[in-house]
Amino acid sequence: MLKGYITLWIKAIEGMNRMIVNETLKVIKQRRSIRNFKDEQIKDEQLQAILEAGMYAPNAGKQPWHFTAVQNKDMLVRLNQAAKETAKGIEHLKEKAYDEEYDCLYGAPTLIIVSGNEQVPVPLEADCAAATQNMLLAAESLGLGSCWIYFVILAFDSPQGDQLRKELKIPDGYKPYYSAIIGYKQDETIHIPDRKPNMVTYIK
Repeated sequence: MLKGYITLWIKAIEGMNRMIVNETLKVIKQRRSIRNFKDEQIKDEQLQAILEAGMYAPNAGKQPWHFTAVQNKDMLVRLNQAAKETAKGIEHLKEKAYDEEYDCLYGAPTLIIVSGNEQVPVPLEADCAAATQNMLLAAESLGLGSCWIYFVILAFDSPQGDQLRKELKIPDGYKPYYSAIIGYKQDETIHIPDRKPNMVTYIK
């Protein structure tokens, strides 16, 4: 009798594990870059869950990142303006840089900047990228929209870069590498394009 209960319990656990894995795969497949957000700030507990997901990203054992969560509207405006100032000197970004209406943060209420400790040897950028991806997936799992944004990182190459680093309390020796914007999706219906064929080679 006991053996039968144990067998049923094991099967139940295995079934739950399959459900968890399937839900993870579902989140990965349905996540899309969102650039249209509601004018509503995300909840503190949602932000904390997203940041924690970033902290649990794979890394070379050094956890070389520092996350800066920006929700101050004035700071978001300043970062956008500083990034556009830098972009004016980059040929393929000039059109956006001189567009007064362009907002590289797309009106998102939350920006997370991922900075890396430059004293840590490679793969520093890969570790920071993994943390960014974890946060994007966490946002999707919570029903939030997100988008990986590079443009705003140009703000730290502007004349205001050092001042922005200071006000954002980015630790000395850390360089902003990546960022993600987070918010409630304006439109829940997102088109998911088919994946390109013949992108995998199997060697068995």
